[in-house]
Amino acid sequence: MSAYIKWLERLISRFGTAFLEADRWKLYLQGLGVTLEMTISALLLGVVLGLIVAIIRTSHDQQRPGRSNFFLSLGNILCGFYTTVIRGTPMMVQLLIWSFVIFSNSRNKIMVGIIGLGINSGSYVAEIIRGGLMSVDAGQSEAGRSLGLNYFDTMRFIVIPQAFKNILPSLGNEFITLFKDTSLVNAIGAAELTYYATRIGGRTFDYMPPLIGIAIMYLLIVIIFTWLQSRLERRLRQSDRR
Repeated sequence: MSAYIKWLERLISRFGTAFLEADRWKLYLQGLGVTLEMTISALLLGVVLGLIVAIIRTSHDQQRPGRSNFFLSLGNILCGFYTTVIRGTPMMVQLLIWSFVIFSNSRNKIMVGIIGLGINSGSYVAEIIRGGLMSVDAGQSEAGRSLGLNYFDTMRFIVIPQAFKNILPSLGNEFITLFKDTSLVNAIGAAELTYYATRIGGRTFDYMPPLIGIAIMYLLIVIIFTWLQSRLERRLRQSDRR
């Protein structure tokens, strides 16, 4: 029993050194703030890119036979190339290319990380949105056009609002994946949560407490967001029944 108590005291002391000594907890909070900032910014960039790609590819797929538009066809080829390359290469490799090849002179590694994560996310969000747009019955678009709406107004006011309910769960999952993937930007020197944890572990010569600590922080954020997402989905389902 005494051996167990001594082990527990040593464990508490190790966590105290990693989190409380020299106010190191402030570094974790700073890193968490940067991580959330990167996640939200990258997701917004990914949604914008994904929406553009999804609309181009959906518009191309919905063209009538024999009435192909050259610019839509070219855009579809470019969008297909973008999604194939990004989804076919590891995110870590993409981040290294963005940091050490494309933006090799940039010292703002957080911005480089946001760009890399956002462009990567855009390729997946594009397929999510595209699937949501294709799930809306074609009669909805025809109804909009019969009311005098052009293609973009039909998408904006009729198709996209209906598709949003279908793509929300997948977008939520993409946010969670992106939130966890921000830990990869530690490899290019961006000062986020994992960066501070590894630096503190190196300074105290004890990696277990900081890494276990940030794993719990990641888990809690994911649980909270999953709960918020489920509440939003429940409200949307209730609004459909009214």
